[in-house]
Amino acid sequence: MNPTPAGDMHSDATPGRRSYDSALRRQQAADTRRRILEAGSELLHVSPVWNWPALTVRTVASKAGVNERTVYRYFGSERELRDAVMTQILQESGVDLGHLRLDDIDEVSRRVFAYLASFPPPPQEAQQPREQLPDPTIADVRRRKRGALLAAVTPTTPAWSAEDREVAAAALDLLWSVTSYRHLIYEWELEPSAAVRCVSWLLRLVTDAVRSGETPPR
Repeated sequence: MNPTPAGDMHSDATPGRRSYDSALRRQQAADTRRRILEAGSELLHVSPVWNWPALTVRTVASKAGVNERTVYRYFGSERELRDAVMTQILQESGVDLGHLRLDDIDEVSRRVFAYLASFPPPPQEAQQPREQLPDPTIADVRRRKRGALLAAVTPTTPAWSAEDREVAAAALDLLWSVTSYRHLIYEWELEPSAAVRCVSWLLRLVTDAVRSGETPPR
């Protein structure tokens, strides 16, 4: 039997090694990306949930134990990083705005407020809303939420006017909001579980009215 040429031995071994190295690099990259997103989520859990501007590339990099350049390698901008963290937060809280139905709103809002209850309350001086433009990531989620609520109302109200549908969706949005939750916690001093019960009860009243064809009064 002729011995295998050295060149052939090298060519046989290289693809396997390259394949292994490539798989290892992909796994390492996935682990680093996950660690960065987890750091962003953890930072929001130790600061007020509405203090979104506190989430920066610098703070996330420090929390994840990487340098800022590494964060930018996976997320091209601070906005992209915040969008990715927001996507993870929505997944953690059980929200799927792409497939929201009218019958889902009560249960989904319960999960959202239960998730909010896992965050520490803001300091007393930060309880009042500030007149400022919302962060682009927050503004985008609010826009998607409004669209999802309107889409959830529409199939059940084919004979309603566009205005009546918007009023009903706006009522649901008003109840399912951080502002409503904060009002119940701070103004009424309700326990988080009681605040969730209150909002859920009101949401059921509105969704039941929509299902029964009861349009908003004029």
